[in-house]
Amino acid sequence: MTDSFDPSSSGTVCRKARLAYLVSHPIQYQAPLLRRIALEPDIDLTVLFGSDFSVRGYKDRGFGVEVAWDTPLLEGYRSEFLRPFRDTGEVSPTTPISRGIFRRLQQSDGSPAFDALWVHGYASINSLQAILAANALGIPVLLRAESWLADRVRTPWKLVLKKKFFRMLGKGIAAVLPIGTVNAEYWTHYFGTSVPKFMMPYAVNNEYFAGLAAAAVPREQELRAELGLSAERPVILFASKLQQRKHADHLIEAYSRFIADRTPDTRPYLVVVGDGEQRTQLEAQAQQLRLEDVRFAGFRNQSELPRFFQLADVFVLPSRHEPWGLIVNEAMASGCPVIVSTDVGCHADLITDGVEGCVFPVGDIGALTQALHRVFSSPQTAAKMGEAARRRISTWTYEEDVHGLRRALAAVTRMTKDW
Repeated sequence: MTDSFDPSSSGTVCRKARLAYLVSHPIQYQAPLLRRIALEPDIDLTVLFGSDFSVRGYKDRGFGVEVAWDTPLLEGYRSEFLRPFRDTGEVSPTTPISRGIFRRLQQSDGSPAFDALWVHGYASINSLQAILAANALGIPVLLRAESWLADRVRTPWKLVLKKKFFRMLGKGIAAVLPIGTVNAEYWTHYFGTSVPKFMMPYAVNNEYFAGLAAAAVPREQELRAELGLSAERPVILFASKLQQRKHADHLIEAYSRFIADRTPDTRPYLVVVGDGEQRTQLEAQAQQLRLEDVRFAGFRNQSELPRFFQLADVFVLPSRHEPWGLIVNEAMASGCPVIVSTDVGCHADLITDGVEGCVFPVGDIGALTQALHRVFSSPQTAAKMGEAARRRISTWTYEEDVHGLRRALAAVTRMTKDW
């Protein structure tokens, strides 16, 4: 605890709250949020990155292609790259590992350099050494992560070890920042009520995606021509890494069943955006099922996706083990209804079954097929769901993130200002 803020009843802030944010690397989804936080007049944000691989360009294992993001990752906020001890150009518990974290959190006179440390994730050496360093310096730690209880199967002894780990970890965490309902349940399960929670929802720049989708309307026929789609037929969209857990294969099978009783002129196209290890297998599956109206569009950068959301009548994410699924936010902000599995964590906060889209039991291809029938039950259904999706996501914003962060800072520091 520091004496950075005026503890008088007036609630006047003596100076800015010095907030450090430790994260593995610049992330395209996070950069707009960091720019928004940096606009706060009384938060002095410094972002500490463990690696610069995402701004150098790299081969993404999930997409299986070289990736250079077309959105600015470092503009609009102050950041530093920590000195590397180990950096393999990917993220895992053992990479990146940085040197000098303790020294960076400390001023030359030995006092804390920050009033609070916000850490993204806990399952890495970098995160743990930062938490330990902050604890040693008396800097309160705010923890944010995507974790949830619907996780991969673990043996009983691993679960026992995990509970012991969290019992120790909780002693060093001043507050957690849940990204949504299922994440909040995770923290309650492992920390109980001993660690306070301040909701900081997983959000995207809704205005950015809505604006690009609207701008794509006059050019829709260009994209249809590029993909070989006729002018009037509807479109089902999948956009993600082509990995096993994303289960585009389930969607292709459900699509095959869905179009079986529809006339050729009313059959939707299925557009698959993305690349990865399963692409060859998925293309073979479509050929074996004799699906002539499936299009594989390959990897598309983030700024291109709103064109596809505008084109689509529904976006489908059938994933298993998807703690959130930010691409669902992007689709909804673009006015596109969504179908997601129960393993896509955002469904608990963003989708009421039958309103903004549909939610089906993960792995149940029959239920996914039925969800497609529901969305296309009438020409108006998808459009109504899309409008409902746009309204729902309009309340899930960066402003809510900033509000949650400010509440957390007020709670873990000596600030008396009511944020």
